[in-house]
Amino acid sequence: MLTEIHPKLPMRNKVTTRNFYLNKLGFQELGNTDYEGYLMLTLDHIQIHFFEFKKLNPKENYGQIYIRTNDIEGLYESYLKRDISIHPNGHLTIKPWNQKEFSLLDPDNNLLTFGQAL
Repeated sequence: MLTEIHPKLPMRNKVTTRNFYLNKLGFQELGNTDYEGYLMLTLDHIQIHFFEFKKLNPKENYGQIYIRTNDIEGLYESYLKRDISIHPNGHLTIKPWNQKEFSLLDPDNNLLTFGQAL
């Protein structure tokens, strides 16, 4: 019955979030309507939605999502070439749960973990 999931993450500033995801990570805006305090982005087969939370303290933000990919090494290398900061504890590695993963933080400290099954 369930067919898709579109996580919602907090953002302090829509322009900053939009620029990071579009210009650094390669996402596109979903649709052409600009909703106040809300942002919908897409890349390949996923969507991430963002809601405005101006008083968000990034040091207290525990927003995180896990994104599966079928080319973890290519994605990792493409982000390194674009000079995207990888989380200090999130460099590409094989995890005990048989996933190859890496992680990064967005401008609001939302943790994005990318993984591929071995």
